Amino acid sequence: MVKTYNNIYLIGPMGSGKTTIGQRLAKKLGLEFLDNDQELQKQTGASVNLIFDLEGEKGFRKRETAMLKKLTGRNNVVVATGGGTILAAENRELLGNTGIVVYLQTSVTQQLKRLNRDRTRPLLQSGDRRENLARLAKERNPLYEKLAHIVFRSQNRGLETVAEALYEKVIAYQAGLKAPDPDSTES
Repeated sequence: MVKTYNNIYLIGPMGSGKTTIGQRLAKKLGLEFLDNDQELQKQTGASVNLIFDLEGEKGFRKRETAMLKKLTGRNNVVVATGGGTILAAENRELLGNTGIVVYLQTSVTQQLKRLNRDRTRPLLQSGDRRENLARLAKERNPLYEKLAHIVFRSQNRGLETVAEALYEKVIAYQAGLKAPDPDSTES
């Protein structure tokens, strides 16, 4: 028997489109969209950068997990997670046990294009951006892949096309169907 979930969680690296695609996916599914980082910023009144500056990555991750607990406790939501959310085993368990986890897979080259002007990412503030993204990909991609119910390549397509294709994959997954698609793998 296939588990049915009413929550969808988007995981993947920064610049993979979790927020942008997630907003459109939520609308198509008739669900509420939430972004874990944005909800954390609303709650604290501080940007992710400021939290990193004041509390370090460890302090940020603790706050991130607390917010994730709140969001995964809700129903009928699409949640965009931060790129590093999957680093904590507790977070992986929360996501995997309470919703459909979709890994938006993208390349480092695509990330560089999408994040070209973005100066808000704490983990890209120093050093070579390509090297930093490649290091993060090597560390995190296996975790994304292991956790995901659906692996979906989010690059090289228009936004509406991507949102529609992902919507179809989610609906098929919920129905227990596996439609062949070279751009997506499901587990």
